[in-house]
Amino acid sequence: MNSADAECRSTTSQSNFVELLPPEVTCKIFSQLDIQSLCRASETCWSWHRTIRNNDALWKPYCLTARAVCQREIDNDIKSGYTWKVILLRNYQKSKVKHEWLSGRYSNIRSPASLPEKLMCPMDADTWGEILDAELGREVEKSQ
Repeated sequence: MNSADAECRSTTSQSNFVELLPPEVTCKIFSQLDIQSLCRASETCWSWHRTIRNNDALWKPYCLTARAVCQREIDNDIKSGYTWKVILLRNYQKSKVKHEWLSGRYSNIRSPASLPEKLMCPMDADTWGEILDAELGREVEKSQ
């Protein structure tokens, strides 16, 4: 390594708060980000990626938010011993789609061709059962 490389490395190190601050402080800073910003921050540099990837506490609040819609799925993943980050990766998209279904957004869709393809994701039979129960409940409410 030449002196220019060493100087560049030193400057980078001095401007990278993840390497300068205690881990508790960097965790607090990263915990203030929304999920999209957190994912983007993890792509900033290797030390940020490593810090965010390895800090399960950063992912837990997002899992608990997704749990409001996917309680059974997330509880099963917790019992299986998955990390919060893996649980989020396994359930985030499903929680978004399931929330849309349960809120009635797709109640007026009459064929698979009408579904927004980009927003869909695979769901198990129990999840479809929950969605069908919600749809039937809406139909009962309409008829009363």
